Amino acid sequence: MKNSQHYLITLAQGLAACLLLATLPGCFPLVATGMGAAVLMADDRRTAGAFVEDEAIENKALLRVEQKHSAGVHLNVTSFNRLVLLTGEAPSAEVRSDIERIVRGIDNVRTVQNEMVVNPTTTLMLRSNDSVQTSKVKARFLDANKFRTNHVKVVTENGVVYLMGIVKRQEAEDATEIARTTSGVQRVVRIFEYMN
Repeated sequence: MKNSQHYLITLAQGLAACLLLATLPGCFPLVATGMGAAVLMADDRRTAGAFVEDEAIENKALLRVEQKHSAGVHLNVTSFNRLVLLTGEAPSAEVRSDIERIVRGIDNVRTVQNEMVVNPTTTLMLRSNDSVQTSKVKARFLDANKFRTNHVKVVTENGVVYLMGIVKRQEAEDATEIARTTSGVQRVVRIFEYMN
């Protein structure tokens, strides 16, 4: 209860600051973005440097892969504490391997877990369903109130839920059980770093 109250107070303070800053002409988008990132980083188990590096890794990976493999590829790149998850579809095993090679070559990437499949790209409807599934899992995390929801990152691809984060073992077990028992989830893949 204490953790959720602290989180809500921190969130409320950040939102209040953003609303006050809205009265400053011309500064709001830049300052609001900075405030939002500061509120998220304040409760993140990654260092501020790793948080920024994760964003850079994701952007570089998508750009570099797009430059070489645009046809027939659907790629999602998720970096958490410089551990990179690749999901989506590739037209061949060779393209799938080359995408992994490209991403492994990016500065600061510690490891890559390539979960891409060799298939035609999924439809927008299926991707939309995956977004809904991610939201359902996150909502159940919030309802269960067993850990801070921002400590576990949720990625859904074609009905498979991937869980990432720096967590305690009990948090990993709780997150896995909640995700596994969410309707529509076909499988859960854990990509955690453990604190204990």
